Amino acid sequence: MIIGTLNNIERFRTLNPLFFQALQWAAEHVGDPFVKGSQWLVDGKVKVSSEEVVMLPRERRQLEAHRKWADIHIPLSNDERIGWAPTETLRNLTEPYDEEKDIAFYGDSAQAVVNVQKKQFAIFFPEDAHAPNIGVGNHRKFCIKILL
Repeated sequence: MIIGTLNNIERFRTLNPLFFQALQWAAEHVGDPFVKGSQWLVDGKVKVSSEEVVMLPRERRQLEAHRKWADIHIPLSNDERIGWAPTETLRNLTEPYDEEKDIAFYGDSAQAVVNVQKKQFAIFFPEDAHAPNIGVGNHRKFCIKILL
């Protein structure tokens, strides 16, 4: 897991160009009028979803894990709390892995909860199970998927 601000993305230029491209796009569009939907930034490799989501209490959010994609969560309207646990430690599978959707769900408790403020980002790799959208009310966010 990586947490950062959209003001400090330059390091990603050399670490991974797809991550840099995604974060650069987010930094350039974070202030745009919100339009719900999805689009490909790089066909088959980087997908942006602009989401309007109902936040729920921590105990009502399940951990999710991916195998092929990394997620970048970027809150736009409110801070977002996201639960985290190492995927390798999870034992309580509630929804088996769906290869088409690249997701499995777990009933284990998060080992940590991070607060991601508006215009910050959190990156979750396959080894990072995460429970996004913890909080109260609705919020808007970008969720960017990067093919690994």
